[in-house]
Amino acid sequence: MSVTRTPTSLTQGSRTKGGIGESTLRPDGTLKVTGEFAYASDLWHEDMLWGFTLRSPYAHARIVSVDIAEALATAGVETVMTYADLPAETRYGLEIKDTPVLADGVVRCHGEPVALVAADHPETARRAAAKIKVEYAELPVVVDEESATGPGAPLLHPGRSDHHAGHVPHPNIVHRQPIVRGDVAAAKARADVVVSGDYEVGMQDQAFLGPESGLAVPAEDGGVDLYIATQWLHADLGQLAPVLGLPEDKVRMTLSGVGGAFGGREDLSMQAHACLLALRTGKPVKIVYNRFESFFGHVHRHPAKLHYEHGATKDGKLLYMTCRIVLDGGAYASSSPAVVGNAASLSVGPYVVDNVDIEAIALYTNNPPCGAMRGFGAVQACFAYEAQMDKLAAELGMDPVEFRRRNAMAQGAVMPTGQVVDSPAPVAELLRRVKAMPLPPERQWLSAGSPGGSVDVRALPGGLSNTTHGEGVVRGVGYAVGIKNVGFSEGFDDYSTARVRLEVVAGQPVAVVHTAMAEVGQGGVTVHAQIARTELGVSQVTIQPADTRVGSAGSTSASRQTYVTGGAVKHACEAVRARALELGRAKFGTYHPAWARAELLLEGGKVVTDGGEVLADLVDVLGDEAVDIELEWRHRPTQAFDLVTGQGFGHVQYSFAAHRAVVEVDTELGLVKVVELACAQDVGKALNPQSVVGQIQGGTTQGLGLAVMEEIVVSEDGRVRNPSFTDYLIPTILDTPTIPVDVLELADDHAPYGLRGVGEAPTLSSTPAVVSAIRAATGLALNRVPVRPEHLTGT
Repeated sequence: MSVTRTPTSLTQGSRTKGGIGESTLRPDGTLKVTGEFAYASDLWHEDMLWGFTLRSPYAHARIVSVDIAEALATAGVETVMTYADLPAETRYGLEIKDTPVLADGVVRCHGEPVALVAADHPETARRAAAKIKVEYAELPVVVDEESATGPGAPLLHPGRSDHHAGHVPHPNIVHRQPIVRGDVAAAKARADVVVSGDYEVGMQDQAFLGPESGLAVPAEDGGVDLYIATQWLHADLGQLAPVLGLPEDKVRMTLSGVGGAFGGREDLSMQAHACLLALRTGKPVKIVYNRFESFFGHVHRHPAKLHYEHGATKDGKLLYMTCRIVLDGGAYASSSPAVVGNAASLSVGPYVVDNVDIEAIALYTNNPPCGAMRGFGAVQACFAYEAQMDKLAAELGMDPVEFRRRNAMAQGAVMPTGQVVDSPAPVAELLRRVKAMPLPPERQWLSAGSPGGSVDVRALPGGLSNTTHGEGVVRGVGYAVGIKNVGFSEGFDDYSTARVRLEVVAGQPVAVVHTAMAEVGQGGVTVHAQIARTELGVSQVTIQPADTRVGSAGSTSASRQTYVTGGAVKHACEAVRARALELGRAKFGTYHPAWARAELLLEGGKVVTDGGEVLADLVDVLGDEAVDIELEWRHRPTQAFDLVTGQGFGHVQYSFAAHRAVVEVDTELGLVKVVELACAQDVGKALNPQSVVGQIQGGTTQGLGLAVMEEIVVSEDGRVRNPSFTDYLIPTILDTPTIPVDVLELADDHAPYGLRGVGEAPTLSSTPAVVSAIRAATGLALNRVPVRPEHLTGT
């Protein structure tokens, strides 16, 4: 834990109330918990139409014909659009433009958009869409590696010309990333113990509670204003404008209230559809997905099959690792290439292994498209390598935590990509801390319950279904630790833009911060205000709505926003402060020698010396003048991984979290109760400690969901079987255990304030920790997640 020392002199922000390091309240918090916050689904325009999307019932089929006559004749319908009506570009994509705006004669996945309807009522639009007659001719489906790359496999995207096409061994492989380092054969010859395993991770959904929604309003200049719930305004803009056939300055985007994201809003969903309908009808068009549509309207976490082999000495030193990771990218590329890079480069885990042979690929299939989700390729790898650590420890007769600590990386360690970890990597310390936490009491269903020691069934497997009072219930404890990159990687120009204005309003100095950062629930708007208070010494800060009138802030993903957009806000604030001090020197410099000699700060609305002497009120310094500066900020550059060896400085920062899971398992019924899921995580610097803990607990809960309940089930013909929250289960408050958190603050000198991205790392290690605990309770191998009751009972 970092040590707090009393400063001998003032530093910028050391006396600012509500600055960094404090748990200031979220400006949107009260509105959200009272139900008054306006989400994108609440958008309204007086004369708006409602849009609806007709989707394919097949995973792979040729469209023979489309008859829209009956739909167009429906009272209240304004227009119907198909592929033939698209005005400009017909495909889009984050990296590879392979996704049709509307099906282009072939559908490649269940739920692919085929036609659009705009009507005066949402039910009218839905019923009209049902009247569209589409004749399909089904085609063979590609659902796994064998059917994707075997002899005679149908090519899902024939004639590929993207920049990955030249180095993949088959056109149905989106991207391939090998990593080779050291001499695996020689290391294997020295190994005393070798363990291997095959692992599988199911398809997880982001399951954000606010469905995809937006409102497109046609403008008098021939452009369109889009109010949208998204993660990345400028990426949306870059894809939308060509589809609409408009210059980017005529597509104006404003962020609306976002009800969660977790990666699922990084790709376009209904943005193009709403804008196309609005421009065609000349009227505002609103589209809001229901839950069924939402499951087809966004990408999901890549399901994966992984084969691992490790070798170690008898005293527990890892010698080598080989692995092959196969990710199912579904019908379209989305962010699969970057997910492959993450899965490969982080596949060893937070351990020192000098000899590796790694291959990761993503497939094109007719399964639902997969892309960004919290953890982004590192989740799948972590489940497999942590299972391997438990296997090795058992084979060697060692404590699993001690085995991990012996092989844990530290600052100065070399990644399999050859990159030196040049900031704190307290993996062994995190494991020590999480193991040292007190365990919850045995038979806690008694101690947690009502008077007299009677049973509280809520604390038992099965909960209120009252399936057991403790009979057949066995406890297990498991551990896991993971490593996640922070920020965009592999040479991507990862930058953000911030505009900061400092002025006097009603006799008080006020800072106004404007970025295009998508606030999706992570608390970025809170942190931006804290940074402005710290750097400018003012108490009043206004955060303007995010839109495309300011430069890009990049995506709210990859645990990057506090680092990168926070860095941009800090950078702009520093420039504003410097300009304000210049104004002060020009106005008051002759009145006090400190203006020329001392290091000057802004604190409490005043200009002060580092010794605390007040030189002027900021109000007097500014007068009627406003200081307004917009700047870009970048972290240090990264490099693309070599396509043969995988070597390269690929990631700007790493984050680490460790978990200990305590579970109770009803071995007769196969039911699991996670009693506690403790976490220790290094965050570099907690800019808002309460928000940091909330992020860790939220990520932990999402990992718990993958461990025991969350999976999109896809049939053998590529159809989604459970597109609803009735059948796709997510943890409720009754499923979520106590999550004690131990936060370390070991500064990364390369990052603003020494911070480290927080949101994703806990999602990695929570899943394997829970499964490890279930293994400990049952003695079963459990090489697949989510773990289902039938896996535990053998039925």
